[in-house]
This record gives sequence, C-alpha cells and structure tokens, in this order.
Amino acid sequence: MSIPDLIKKKRDGAALSAEEIGTFIEAVKNKTIQDCQTGSKPLDSNFELYLQRFILFFLHPSRLFVFSGAMLMAIWQKGMVAMETETLTRAMMLSGEVMSWPKEWAGLVVDKHSTGGVGDKVSLVLAPALAACGCKVPMISGRGLAHTGGTLDKLESIPGFNIYQSLEQIEKILDSVGCCIVGQTETLVPADRILYTLRDVTSTVDSLPLITGSIISKKGAESLTALVLDVKFGRAALYKDLESAKRIAQSLVNAGNGLGMRTGAVLSRMDTVIGRCVGNSLEVMESLEALKGNGPDDLMDLVTTLGGLLLWMTGLTSDLAGGRKRVVDVVSSGAALLKFRDMMENQGVATDKARSLCSANSDYFSVLRKAEHQTELTTPAAGWVVDLDGLVLAEVLHKLGSGRSRAGEPVNHSVGAELLVSLGQRVDKGVPWLRLHYEDPAPTPDQMSRLQNALTLETHTDTHTQHTHSLVQEMLLPD
Repeated sequence: MSIPDLIKKKRDGAALSAEEIGTFIEAVKNKTIQDCQTGSKPLDSNFELYLQRFILFFLHPSRLFVFSGAMLMAIWQKGMVAMETETLTRAMMLSGEVMSWPKEWAGLVVDKHSTGGVGDKVSLVLAPALAACGCKVPMISGRGLAHTGGTLDKLESIPGFNIYQSLEQIEKILDSVGCCIVGQTETLVPADRILYTLRDVTSTVDSLPLITGSIISKKGAESLTALVLDVKFGRAALYKDLESAKRIAQSLVNAGNGLGMRTGAVLSRMDTVIGRCVGNSLEVMESLEALKGNGPDDLMDLVTTLGGLLLWMTGLTSDLAGGRKRVVDVVSSGAALLKFRDMMENQGVATDKARSLCSANSDYFSVLRKAEHQTELTTPAAGWVVDLDGLVLAEVLHKLGSGRSRAGEPVNHSVGAELLVSLGQRVDKGVPWLRLHYEDPAPTPDQMSRLQNALTLETHTDTHTQHTHSLVQEMLLPD
C-alpha cells in the first residue's frame, strides 16, 4: 500500500499490520515518502483541508512533512491497539543502531525514565547508587522544556561535563564506572527525532501511542534488562490526575515488556517541589548533598523506591524492601558518591573540580556558577505550611531564564530557588521561606506576587500532617 493508503486506513479506524507500520517508519527514516506516491488516490476532504493548512504553515509542499504529519494526526484521532503500539515502538527502535553489551553484563543493564517534574533530580542520585549496587546504567536523558527541568541541563551546569559521548565511549565509561548520563546519539532511533518534531507542530504531542513509541523505542535501543518509569501526576505534572497517568504508565509498561525489557512503573505525586531546590546548579548541589547522606525525605523516598524496584526486577534482591535497603546502604557508605565523582571525571570534569564537589565540606559555588542576585520572600503570617505550588515556582523561574520554550534555546544554570521551609512546618510571621537566585531579567512585581501566593499557610493544626504521605501513590509491576 502507498503511504496515503496507509493514512486512509488508519484514519478509518483500522489497525495497521506490522509490515505497514514498518513501511511507514522506514519511509520516515529514509525520507523516501515522496517515492511512495505513484498511483495513490487523493485523501478525503477533512484530510485535504488539514494538509492544505499544514502546507501553508510550512510554506512549502514537502511530502515528508505533509504525509508524516497526516499519519500522526490519524493515529492521534483513532488511536492504536496494544499490538500496534508495540509494533510501532519496535519499528522506531530498529530505525537506528541498537546497543550491544559484553555478555558478562547480562541481567545488569538498567535505566529509569521520568515524565518530568519540578525539582526532579532523582536521576543524579539514582544512577550512581545503582552503579554502586553492581548495575550498568547507560542513562540517556533529555533537556528541559517548558516548566520541567532536564537532567542534561543540570549536569551541564558542572564545568566540563560532556553529555555527548559515542557508543564506544559509553561502553568504556560503563565498564570503568558503572553509570553514565548522556544525550541521545545520532545513530539511536533516528525516526523518533523526525516524528518528535512533527508531533509538536501537528499538536499530537499528547497521543498515547506516539508518547509510548517515543519513550520506549529509545530505552529499547539501550538493550536493557530492566526499566523503571516514574510517571508523575498532579498540578505540576504533564498528567493532572491519577487515572490519566495510569493510562500512559500501563501503555509504557506493556510496550517495554513487549520488547523484552522487564518494565515497571511508579505513579508519583507532583504538586509541589521534589526536595528543596529548583534550578540547574542548585539541583546539582542538592543531589550531591543527597549522595553525602543529607537528602530530603521525599527525594530519597523516590530514589530508594525506583532503585529498589530495579534491583528486584533484575534479581539482585529478592524483594522491593531488600532493594530499597541496598540503595540506602550504598548512599550511607559513600559508595554512590564515589561513583558520581568517577562519572564526572570520565565525562570531562577536571579531577580537582570533581573532588571538590564531592568533598565533605564543599564550597559548591567555587565550582558551580552562582547567580548575581539573591532575595528572600518572608511568610505573611504565622501558621502551618500546608502547600507550596510547584507549578507557579517553576513557571516564574522559567521566565527568569532557568528553562527554555523552544528546543535549542540556552538556559541560565544559575537561576533557581531554595525552599527554606518544609510542608507541615510551623512558621512565625516574617520568617524567610524562599530564596530566589536570579540575574537578568529581574523578577517583576507580578512574578514576586505569584511566588508569594504559591505559599499556603493554615492556622489549624489538623491539616499539617498531609506532608508525611509518600509521593509514591501506586506501582505497576511486570508480569
């Protein structure tokens, strides 16, 4: 069938076969859609209108963009059954190079993916902790977009840290350290890079099968033994409620297991801030403190839960509790901190800087960039801290330069905020509760007002205990 015929078939609600999905992905990857049009019939009126708008948007009639975009729209409108999604994911994975590892690493190669949040620095603590437990962690991460922070941006706030590594270099680092955190290489899942761009301009970013294919194809290309997914829901998450988060988590788990990776998911709340710091340099500092045994409870709960689940799925521990304890032990002993130091050195950070950051009484700002200005916000009244709106905090910091609105834009690593109070804490009036780090632009009066209103105090004592609840709401385990 020609590409337009495949689009029409999906638009009419039929399931595409493995061969048909493979044909489409191969055409996208090789940019040969223009060679597939002979004898095809025109599309129906709704799609003709859509295509006209699509062409006008780009100001050129590129068939690659037009027909790929039309297929994405058809998938967005009609969805895919589980087998189609798994087939799409596999075809995307096989569009590029698939990593292979030494046979002695069998059963040990693991990774984690998060759907993004505010102050989400879990990967910086989890990867070295898993390496200290004996795992191999080829963590391929992304950059921040909109209000969510990116792991790569955080690491690039460390002078010299190089997130661009070849497959040969990745294997070398894993052999000597056990973990590396890198960006996607050019040879891995090339079809996803094209489709990811098209999803943005066709407003199909929220398509369940397309999200699943994008995430799991990249993890599948890592040839993992086990994968754990941190799917967040709540005010500051992509998914606002538990049910929508559970739908995407189940789709991801099904596709991952379908590709032969033991895949599980954790559904975690994302209403406020994970830990106490938001912003690239500040989150590196907090991660280092966590690796030194001083991590905030909510951050360490996520690290030990996700790490414990991976250790159980690989068979390195007999149950989740045993896995959690092992993660706690390697952090407490300092073994995880040493792995982070070695990872920094192997990824380009000067030895003296890496060792300074990992020293017991590190002056972090002697290595990391410090913002030119800091200002503190104070509590407007006495009471219990019952809420801190993470979305508002992230949106304001984004406007001040900590994030980007479009891929490729620079970020200011020094911009961020420190929470000086915790949920459930009793505070007096006039106590500093937030320290804002900024440069140019300075925060506007409206932004300062938004930040101040992000804090909710309660005078009654019967509501402050909600902070003791774990962020982890539910787990989806592999069969």
